[in-house]
This record gives sequence, structure tokens and C-alpha cells, in this order.
Amino acid sequence: MISKKILKHFVVLLVAFAMFSCGQESVEEVPGPIDPQIVQDQDDMTWDDYRPIPGKNWADPALEPEREFRIALVAVDFPDQPFVMTKPKHSDLFGNPQIDPVDRDEIPQFFSDFFLKPSEVNNYQTINGYWMEQSRGRFGVTVLDPFGPYLMPRELWQYGLSEWGQNAYTPDGSVVNYRMEPDVDSLWRADAGDLRDQYDAILRIYAGYDETGVWQEFGEMKFQTKDDIPEEWGNPNPDMPRWAPTRYTEWTSWKAAQMQWGLSSMRQGENSGTITHEIAHLEFRIGDNNNNPYVEPYRRVGSGPWDMMDRGSFNGPGGPHMRWVVPPIAGAAMPAGLMLRNRLEIDFLAEDDVITLSRDGLAETGSAVARVTARAVEPLPSTFAGLIVRLDGEEPHDRTPPTDPAVDPLSPGVPTYNFYSMEVVQRIGYDSFCPDNGVLLAMNKDEEGRSGGPNSFNLFNWVIDANPGDMNMIDFRRPDGTPVMRTIADYRQLNNALFHAGLNSGSKFEYVDKPNRLHFYIIDIHHNDDEILSYTLGVRSLDGNGGRQRDFELFAPDDSRIGANVEKAEFRLRNEDSAATFGSEIHPSGDVGEFLDSDIYRLSVNAQGEGWDAHILNELVAVGTGGEVSVPVYIEKGSDAEERADIILTAVSENDQSVRKVAVMEVTR
Repeated sequence: MISKKILKHFVVLLVAFAMFSCGQESVEEVPGPIDPQIVQDQDDMTWDDYRPIPGKNWADPALEPEREFRIALVAVDFPDQPFVMTKPKHSDLFGNPQIDPVDRDEIPQFFSDFFLKPSEVNNYQTINGYWMEQSRGRFGVTVLDPFGPYLMPRELWQYGLSEWGQNAYTPDGSVVNYRMEPDVDSLWRADAGDLRDQYDAILRIYAGYDETGVWQEFGEMKFQTKDDIPEEWGNPNPDMPRWAPTRYTEWTSWKAAQMQWGLSSMRQGENSGTITHEIAHLEFRIGDNNNNPYVEPYRRVGSGPWDMMDRGSFNGPGGPHMRWVVPPIAGAAMPAGLMLRNRLEIDFLAEDDVITLSRDGLAETGSAVARVTARAVEPLPSTFAGLIVRLDGEEPHDRTPPTDPAVDPLSPGVPTYNFYSMEVVQRIGYDSFCPDNGVLLAMNKDEEGRSGGPNSFNLFNWVIDANPGDMNMIDFRRPDGTPVMRTIADYRQLNNALFHAGLNSGSKFEYVDKPNRLHFYIIDIHHNDDEILSYTLGVRSLDGNGGRQRDFELFAPDDSRIGANVEKAEFRLRNEDSAATFGSEIHPSGDVGEFLDSDIYRLSVNAQGEGWDAHILNELVAVGTGGEVSVPVYIEKGSDAEERADIILTAVSENDQSVRKVAVMEVTR
């Protein structure tokens, strides 16, 4: 005789088998979004947000780049400004240095080690590590020879007040117009000889601060008005104003204004973390891609926190308002990676690292689907570093209607873009201090150019903002507590720009450019064993589906009795398109037939029956010809649900929206 215990286990197994056989299992609740948008503001970041690349330390000095970059570091101070790093900890007017002092004679070696050798002081991050990571070992900084220190023949203010209309705000009433580079180089040559031909660049480290990192923090953020600036922050001549003009606003404290701005050379104050940015200017001739966010009419930034050639050079712990720290271990200490356009421009990516498509070609072949890996790492097997669509065909190639930047702060400027790019950002490596993970979609120019209109700026890539509205974030609070909001032109307005896969992410999973006749899709998200992100991405033309006969089948599980409050049922979708072959000349990447083989389907689900509900987590799925995928549907049964209901899944081909299929699953309590 079978015992009750054995019988009970047998019944459980039968139920489990029945559920498995019809593609159904119980779950506690409907899962959350598959790819939630989680934006972290720069102000809230710390070194704890850094996540190393699994199995790779690009800052390791033992790694030899294919192309070496040699820098001479020449350190100088001034009669009126000693090196900040020689002062007792937290003792100078700005609250620096952050670590114990360094003897003057050791300053050149200190900064050489700080920028080139991983250590606890620099959190094991170096400028060599940045370039090795971006180039995958193609380019690195291998030499940073220290020289000096040298005492400059002029006061700091004689150099620092030589810009931005500050020339007449001198203590002695003179009008100054000096650049420091000739004096630095003459001191260096007099001591060491003319060694310029032995180096690729000269890094001039000067005592004090980059004005770019202190003008706001020790100006309008510290003092309510320019009349509130106290004596110690003002001009040493008491008869002169205690303020001076600066680049972006009417005034800052005189102590901040007397510092120097970079101005297209590798001269850096002791607080500067943007040397990587300056190397890109000097060696690769890539220009800035940033705006003036403080002047009206406001003009939106080009790429913001997502590219080192824009304000992504400010990425790091504490965000842009922490760039005054000495040594530079906050603020701009961890610049963002380079966007796809820039990595291609300087040959950090090979042609076969990306899939490049033609807009006209997509109208002929139908949609393309490919997987793209996070840009901080090498593409995973069978994936790419990015997807590009060239805007080819009849001129004008960029058919974006012109907008007036005088009244539209979100205007992308002159419509002369040449291609779209799709890439994946994951917060690992130097991208750890980007504000989100997800898919970065951008329009790009082959050649740099002005954005046009008032408050114009140099522009070569324009991030498509998935959430273009004002984020309504506070920039800072004035001394009396009054909040100052970030302008609509602030680069941090792009913190939530990334696209995400699936429903209810907080962002979008598709973008349609009707004038340029393109539809972009973020189809799915993937994580490998090392938690490296990749996405299935798609794009199609609005002007053609490839001329193929589109067809598919949609299958529902067998009718089922629902036991738990929430159960997952597996529907199935099989692509039955007619086969198609295309010539290798249609798209720039040549033979990309395997990536043209899929159709993209749009899904929807509903439940017909009182007290029942049904959910899907992703509205999109892509399937290759002859392939089949499972489509999970989550079925909810309320306590007062009717005895039976129909769960109805609908799928529509994106390439031919007349092809539509429905599958129905009957469920009972």
C-alpha cells in the first residue's frame, strides 16, 4: 500500500510536470523592469563607485603600449604663490592640500609619480591607465620625466589676469598680457638644455590652481555678492575691487580670478585632473565638444558626461564642484571614455570592431540587428563595439529641419551630421563615474564645425537625449541658502540621456528620426558571467522592408489551471520569413547578411476575465529566419478572479506591420 507521504510527493511531481509541460511556473510576483534606469548624480559619487574591469588593469606599468607617448613635466612656482603641496594639510585659503605636505624640491617627482604610477594617493588611477584602456593598449603614456622646480620671474597674477577681461584688475594698476609658457620653457632650457625634441609634449605644472576649477566654488558659491568678498580673498591692493571678471560670469573672487585657465596648452595647476583631455587636443587634434552653459540664449551641450572631449572630462568623485582639490583626487580625477566617433577618428577601433550600415541600404535590405558590448572592454564574441548608420543618399544627407537656437535651447545646431552611432556605456573602468548604464545614441559629424547661431560652440557629436526635459536639479546653494538650479544648458541635463531595454525602465527603448527616415531599437539586455553588459540593438529604414515576404507563427502554451497568484507562461514565436540574400556592396561593412536576417516584433498582452491580469517585461523581440524564441508572460490572478480567462498575446512585424499574429491561452482557477 502507498503511504500518504509518498502519495503527496507523487501529486506534487505530477503538478510540477504538468506546469513544465505547458511552459508554466509559479513565481512570487511579477518581476521588475529588465533594465531599470538608475541615474547617479555626479555630486553623490565617491571612490566606492569605481568598479575595475574584470581581469584587466590597464594602469599596470608593466604593460607596454604599441605607441609610446613621452612627456616632460616642468614644475614652476611664483614669488607670490608657493606650491600648494608644500603647505601643511588643509592650511591654504582654499582648504588644501588634502594630504601631508611635500618638500619643494620633491614637487616635480611627486606629480610625475601621481600622474604615472599607480599608488594609494591616486587611487591607483593614472593618465597612462586612461589611454591604455581607451586604446586597448595601442597608445599609452610611458615617460613623464620631472624637471625643476623653477621660480618664475613674474608674479602669478601677472599671468593669471592676462585673460577673460581681467587685464586691468592688477594690484599695481598695470595692464598685463603675459603667457607663462615662454618663461617656463626658458627656465627649463637654461637648466637642462633644449630637450624638446626628446618628448611628445611638455606638461607645465604650476603652483596654485586652474581657474576653471575655482572660479565658481570660490566666487558665487562662497560669497552672496561681489561686495561680500572679504579682504583675504581680494586684491592685495585695498584700493582695488576684491573681485574680478571671469570666463562665464560677471565676477569671482580676486584670489580665484588671478589663477590661470588652460587656454589650449598643457599648463595645469596643482588641482587639474584634465591632463588626459589636453593630450587628446595635443596629440590627436580632437577639439572640445562643449558649450557655455551660463550665457543666454542657453544652448544644450553636445555630449556632456559621456565623452572626455566634453564635460565628461569633469567626471570623478564629487562631480564638477570638487575640481579644486589638491592633489586632484576628486572632481575630474576619472574622465569618461571616448565616444565611438572619437575612437574611430584616432584609430583606437578597427573597421571590423563596428558594424557600419547605409541608410539607403537599410531601405533595400530591411532591418539590421546586432549585439554591442560595453565600450570599456573588448567586444565579446559575436558582438561589436558599436553600430553606425551613415546618412547617405540624396543631398542633403542630414535632413533634420533647421531649428532656431536663439529660441530653442535644445537645438542641435546646423544640420550637417553625417552618421548615427549606437554604443553601450557600463559603469566600469574609467566609465565608472558616468551617471548611468545603457545605450548611447548620437548623431555625429565627420569634420568638426561650429554649432551655428548665438552662443555657438565647436560641435561634432550630439547625444540623442532619451529624456530631454529639464531634470530640475539644484546646481548649488548660495551662502544664504537660496538654491541655484542647473540651467537647461548644463551638461548634467544629459545624465538621464541613455536608452534602456524593456518596459517601465524609466527611459525609452526606441527612437524614430522621421526626417532622416530611421527607427532605432534597444531590443534586449544581456549580462555575461563577469557582469559585462551587452545589448541587442536594431535599426530599420522607414522607407523599405527589404522586399521580403514577412511571416511568423505565434504559439500559446496549452490551457492551464492557475494555482499561484502569479505564474509565468512561455509563449513561443517562430520567424518564417522567406529567405533573402544581399550583395556585399549594399552596406559599408560589406557582407553583413547574418545581421539582416532577423525581423523585429512588437508585442502586447492583455487578459480577458474579471480579476485577471497579464504582463510582459519587454515589448520587443528579434528572431532570425527559421528561429524560435520564448516570450514569457506573467499571469496574475486576483482573490476574486472569475473562474476562467483568456490571456491574449499579439505580435506585429516591424518590417511589415500588416503581418500580425495572435495567440490565446485559456486559464482557469
